[in-house]
Amino acid sequence: MARTAPDLEPRSIRWWPAIAVGILATVAVIWIQSGDSTGQNKYTRSVMFVFVALVLLVLWWTFLSRLAARVRVAGLVIVVGVVLAGTQLVRFSGVTGDLEPLLKWRWTATPDETLPRGGLDSPGPGLVPDPPPGAADYPQFLGPNRNGTVEGLRLARDWDARPPREVWRREVGAGWSSFAVAGGIAVTQEQRGPDEMVVAYDLSTGEILWTHSDPERYDTTIAGIGPRATPTVVDGRVYTLGATGILNALDLATGKRFWTRNIVEDNETVNPEWGRSGSPLVLDAVVVVSAGGSPGKSLVAYDRETGERVWSDGDDFCGYSSPYPTILAGVPQILIFNRGSVVAHDPGTGEVLWSFPWPPEQPNVAQPLPLPGDRLLVSSGYGIGSKLLRVVGREGEDGESVLDTELIWESPRLKAKFTNPVFHDGYVYSLDDGTMVCLDPENGERRWKRGRYGHGQVLLVDGLLIVTTEKGDVVLVEPDPDEHVELGRVTAVDGRLWNPPALAGRYLLVRNDREAVCYELPIGG
Repeated sequence: MARTAPDLEPRSIRWWPAIAVGILATVAVIWIQSGDSTGQNKYTRSVMFVFVALVLLVLWWTFLSRLAARVRVAGLVIVVGVVLAGTQLVRFSGVTGDLEPLLKWRWTATPDETLPRGGLDSPGPGLVPDPPPGAADYPQFLGPNRNGTVEGLRLARDWDARPPREVWRREVGAGWSSFAVAGGIAVTQEQRGPDEMVVAYDLSTGEILWTHSDPERYDTTIAGIGPRATPTVVDGRVYTLGATGILNALDLATGKRFWTRNIVEDNETVNPEWGRSGSPLVLDAVVVVSAGGSPGKSLVAYDRETGERVWSDGDDFCGYSSPYPTILAGVPQILIFNRGSVVAHDPGTGEVLWSFPWPPEQPNVAQPLPLPGDRLLVSSGYGIGSKLLRVVGREGEDGESVLDTELIWESPRLKAKFTNPVFHDGYVYSLDDGTMVCLDPENGERRWKRGRYGHGQVLLVDGLLIVTTEKGDVVLVEPDPDEHVELGRVTAVDGRLWNPPALAGRYLLVRNDREAVCYELPIGG
């Protein structure tokens, strides 16, 4: 029987499933982004919904669209071709603090690949250069007091009228280390090819004075390449801890190595997932590092002259914070934020004085912040938040004095992922999952949350905040509990800026995993 004319007409394309998938995916992403979840959770959940939507669209195209077979096949071939071409032309080069992927052309070289490598160690002449006018020492992680605070320097407030002056700029090797500055020498750690390096620069010019290299390389897709701890400079010696656990003592003037220890092998442990990030603490005659070793070797002290072990104690695996000396309840102690606890050790013996449990599921990075009244603010990102503790003394079972902790409050209002909080005039300032927050430590409530700076860093300088943003800007902020006040901004480096800044007098050193820049900041007025 012959077919009629209507039977010969092609069926209309079935668009409604594709439209429905698109609408549902758009609504889901808008709902996720408008929620109060963390930035990384928003991104990963949005990506999941978009991926599911794309899979459904491919299934619709292939089986439900009613398109001609040759059109469907051609469309699938084009999609597969684009994906394959993308994998050959673009490479994955890490993520932002919110886990957004960073992509580069495959032919784009990085300083890690092109700068001079190890085996080229150049000892310095033994002469310390004259520091530039207005310079001062910034000898360790987070500054002279190891707390992200610099005192005695009055910065100009109007960067439009008097902007920071660029002194020098140069490429550097990969890594998330900051600078330590002493006597006009700025020291940092970098990855150059297969070698982990300590590099000393002239603060005035940015010229290399000396280098020291170890045949070590830390490289992961998510966390990036290179060392992440900051050197410590004391009495003409530089103490550095590499990402794989190499602890060195070097001469500040020449780079000559006095001694070295592998704290991973020495303490029968393994490296944490994102590399060793704890900067060495030099306290009296010892160098203290977070080893996270076998029982009794969590926090370890080495003789700073010889490298011999002096004491060790604690059973916890290491986190990503650095040892910090303080006094709480009238007792000197060294604080360390481990993988699953905050712990205080006796500075003389290493004995554990008290321990407070903390969720171990996510990395603990930010430094605990001592506050007046024997209180301690502890905060971490990844949706965990903050807790305020009070350290108190009491009488133990044997009549001896012991320390204990009391939980005052806990709050989700500050989630300090990478950023180290600072305290000023009764309030805490930090980045809550990438946005600036003023927190009242009396009750854990936010005064305000403004300024999307990403996962950067904060430095308190005599009543003003220097904020380095994740995208590479330096921002001057007024620490006002009533409102967010941005006073000035300058673009410093291109790309992720996770490294803490260093302020040597009026000279601000900023670096990321590709370049470093030195600014002279305007003073007064």
